[in-house]
Amino acid sequence: MGSTHGTFTVFFDGQFWTGIFEIVIGDNLTVCKVTFGAEPVPAEIYGFIINGYSRLKFSPEMTVTVKKTSGNPKRIQREVRKQMQNIGISTKSQQALKLQQESMKVKRNDFRKVNRENKKQYQFELRQQKKKSKHKGH
Repeated sequence: MGSTHGTFTVFFDGQFWTGIFEIVIGDNLTVCKVTFGAEPVPAEIYGFIINGYSRLKFSPEMTVTVKKTSGNPKRIQREVRKQMQNIGISTKSQQALKLQQESMKVKRNDFRKVNRENKKQYQFELRQQKKKSKHKGH
């Protein structure tokens, strides 16, 4: 089993403030997207992570390759500066979010289909009861 690390990135996507949780466990990546309304303050983000983390729905796992980072502090500082300027999320994270969106879409469609069939069956049974009540006798 490999290492475990996670990142939380908050950025403005043009309409809303969005947060992306990326968790890498070994060679598997899972992602969750959170939409904030107004610009969140650090205390609000911290409170959300502490209180709302258990309610998050992460995407299915995707296999990724994790690069080893060097121990050079200047290099790490440059990478941090580059990440701060780079707004957005990684392409693997986007793929994982898309996969999660498609799976939720399939679940929603299945749920709607079952509800629609149940409603049709209920309406049919009501019509049958109405017919029988009309012929109950005089």
